[in-house]
Amino acid sequence: MNSKSILLSLFLASVALPAAATDLTVMSFNIWGGGANADKPVDETVAVIKAVNPDIIGIQETKPEPDPCDADNCVPTGKSVAADIAKALGYHYYDQSASNPAVWANAILSRYPIGKATKNDLCVEIAVDGRRVAACNIHLTDFPYQPYQLLNIEYGPAPFLKTAAEAVEAAKKARGPALDLLEADLKAVSGSDAAFIFGDFNEPSHLDWTEAAVKAGLQPMVVAYPSTLRIESWGFHDLFRTAWPDVAAKPALTWTPTSEPTAKDDHHDRIDFTFGRAKNLKVLSAGIVGEKKPEADIVVTPWPADHRATMAKVSF
Repeated sequence: MNSKSILLSLFLASVALPAAATDLTVMSFNIWGGGANADKPVDETVAVIKAVNPDIIGIQETKPEPDPCDADNCVPTGKSVAADIAKALGYHYYDQSASNPAVWANAILSRYPIGKATKNDLCVEIAVDGRRVAACNIHLTDFPYQPYQLLNIEYGPAPFLKTAAEAVEAAKKARGPALDLLEADLKAVSGSDAAFIFGDFNEPSHLDWTEAAVKAGLQPMVVAYPSTLRIESWGFHDLFRTAWPDVAAKPALTWTPTSEPTAKDDHHDRIDFTFGRAKNLKVLSAGIVGEKKPEADIVVTPWPADHRATMAKVSF
């Protein structure tokens, strides 16, 4: 074999080699002001994140709530704790400072360097081992809150609702404008090798308000909640529900550890999500992070927030 044939054989062999998979651990966590709303030190929030050891995390509510905070008026106040958390972890961070319906004191943290943000401040680009990863982080409005409306739980001046169709229309009206902004920003990072959406949606999933959930006594009726359906239509997968498709066996209630499931003035649900989109995306594992079992797969005490967190390990 001459030198040209040897070079050609080496080239063809290198072309035929499959690219190595990239593994990432991702996490979404509403940190409740870094514990400030319950007079807790930010170290407790750091301990939660360390227990998961994520590569990329979207955090919401990096600033404290005002006092009072209610359905009519709840604007974040004070200093973001994102920089303090990033410093304690040795991570890079980006504070999402835009004022729009999809942001409520958000930040993105990463063990990899963070690049530029998109126009609406919802996504950033992160270079991970030579691959482009888009990380998007949202916090949608909690008012009006359709589970409360359907269950006749008073929350601000929102009217009570009777049907699933009414709930779907109310959810579209409440959170549709924010998702329009997210859709625009996702187009700007459409060339990424992988994209992730983190967030406190303040809206349940259509995958959780199912006939199986109703039969299990978890939900009052079937509702095809529109926000998660819309994100699925963009090619994203609910990472937790991909790993745990049986809602009756694994309800994964991220809202809320601050009240009992039997409380008449609340309704426990899964409203915090990690979504992923990539070629050959595999969910290796997923879990809920919280204060105790069986609600949480990863237990951390003391617990600093009014939400439990959600995490997933993926490969693409």
